[in-house]
Amino acid sequence: MSAHNLDSATKNVSAPDMATAAVLVKSNFSPEGSKVIKGYDFENGVDYSVLLDSYMSTGFQASHFGRAVEIINHMRAWRLSDEPVTDLDAEEDRQPEYRANVKCKIFLGYTSNLVSSGVRETIKYLVKNKHVDVLVSSAGGIEEDFIKCLGSTYLGSFSMKGKELRANGLNRIGNLIVPNDNYCKFEDWIIPIFDQMLVEQKEHGIVWTPSKLIRRLGKEINHPDSIYYWAYKNNIPVYCPAITDGSLGDMLYFHSYRSPGLVVDLVQDIRAVNCEAVFAKKTGVIILGGGIVKHHICNANLMRNGTDFAVFVNTAQEFDGSDAGARPDEAVSWGKIKADAESVKVYADASLVFPLLVAQTFAKSD
Repeated sequence: MSAHNLDSATKNVSAPDMATAAVLVKSNFSPEGSKVIKGYDFENGVDYSVLLDSYMSTGFQASHFGRAVEIINHMRAWRLSDEPVTDLDAEEDRQPEYRANVKCKIFLGYTSNLVSSGVRETIKYLVKNKHVDVLVSSAGGIEEDFIKCLGSTYLGSFSMKGKELRANGLNRIGNLIVPNDNYCKFEDWIIPIFDQMLVEQKEHGIVWTPSKLIRRLGKEINHPDSIYYWAYKNNIPVYCPAITDGSLGDMLYFHSYRSPGLVVDLVQDIRAVNCEAVFAKKTGVIILGGGIVKHHICNANLMRNGTDFAVFVNTAQEFDGSDAGARPDEAVSWGKIKADAESVKVYADASLVFPLLVAQTFAKSD
């Protein structure tokens, strides 16, 4: 454009039609049924319950948190009586009183670091008060609970030097410090139990499984701070498909030299955890973290063509194709979550989010 034409264009009263059309595009949107974005008003003082309720209308991961609260409350409220009686229902399933008492079976899964952290106390609360029905964790998520009954874990920092810690017999889990003496205490406690289990295996034909092992340890620890003490007391099954991947595996390794012969059978447990899902009228899953814990629960629910409610809490991303990073919709493609299920993934550190989720759901009923 010449200088003359440019000068003429700048003197026009109206903006160019192309610019106007590009910027002032008309909206084709009906706000009916849509939530208006609005956060908490601190002018009204501090009410933490109302503050957390406001997350639903805050946006981003706060709204995913709000949706997780809704889904957990839906799985907790569901009863078989909410569903119509069908021709396929057995006679017992048709009885109104029976239907009113059949609840959604809730699977809770969590990685070992959460038991190392203070989230352990939140999980223990849920188990003690029978708010969940099935637990799945990694080996560290089992042993760290017992170890904490024998010795304390301490707050350190993420920047503490591994070389210096190793020289002083200190183990770092993120910004947590576990004295190695705690694992020595764990060995002193657990080896005699393994000895007795081996005797019972040989003399009484007991076939030990990871879940039976964990139940036995929960009984033996006899400590009210323990998750698995309360799982034992309340007959809540605990599954750990990677039972040897941690200090428990170390102890089994050492025991195999001292007193060879103890057998821990995985096959019984895969049947048991799958049947937990297959024979449930409705299932819900709450999974903190990823890896084997997440997949084990989801795969059990594949056996019933998917869970009905799913809440994932983790920081993993899906771009690398990991199961940990996968959103619920990927599990739908595998038949692990029902196509019409209620599901959400909260991208957040579970140590921040999970106690707040429990505060807005399970704890409100106590």
